[in-house]
Amino acid sequence: MSVTTNTKRKESGFGETVRVIIHALIIALVIRTFLFQPFNIPSGSMKETLLVGDYLFVSKYSYGYSHYSIPFSPPIFSGRILGSPPDRGDIVVFRLPKDDSTDYIKRVIGLPGDRIQMIGGVLHINGVPVKRERLEDYIETEEGERATRVKRWRETLPNGVSYTTLDLVDNGFYDNTQEYHVPPGSYFMMGDNRDNSTDSRVLSQVGYVPFENLVGRAQIIFFSVAEGARAWQVWLWPWTVRWNRLFTIVR
Repeated sequence: MSVTTNTKRKESGFGETVRVIIHALIIALVIRTFLFQPFNIPSGSMKETLLVGDYLFVSKYSYGYSHYSIPFSPPIFSGRILGSPPDRGDIVVFRLPKDDSTDYIKRVIGLPGDRIQMIGGVLHINGVPVKRERLEDYIETEEGERATRVKRWRETLPNGVSYTTLDLVDNGFYDNTQEYHVPPGSYFMMGDNRDNSTDSRVLSQVGYVPFENLVGRAQIIFFSVAEGARAWQVWLWPWTVRWNRLFTIVR
């Protein structure tokens, strides 16, 4: 066999590898832009629904596409393409209006035109208190700290969506608020961990979220590790992975 033939085969093999890599990158880009994007939960603002260390897929197609759907968010167009509004109660990843390089994840509580207010820790929508019932306490077990009991409630929105919320302290800072008037084309977001969530109640930091800022809807937890653990520490998985949370639907 000649040296020339060997060289041609090596070049052919290298070229094929490059093509496979390029095709894989294109497929990954298409999936991330139009279908699903992975996110991880860095804070406890959505406890007990979502925990620190959860990894989840967010569907990009649920609400259509804005320029925030594209990697690096180039401002090549405004508004949404194939837009479909979220339902009350959806858990949504969105770009922070005050800093559109930052992703937040919260629950949609207020729709355009709604009046939202917290009174004595009870959520009111358009002047009507939202139904809630007391559940057994949530046991908070943060790493390195004693287990503490936190009041837990089941809250049911007017459209029937039901979920649990946590109430760390009575008469918390945002347990009694002004009445918020959600502007047209915007949404009011809140965390389920009501006393430990910077959300639309804090107008100076989050406020009302424009429809354009929505990135996608949280759909499924595909991986989860204990708070303080690292997903890449494979040798610790038997003890750190929360096996009961894998492949659970986000509600």
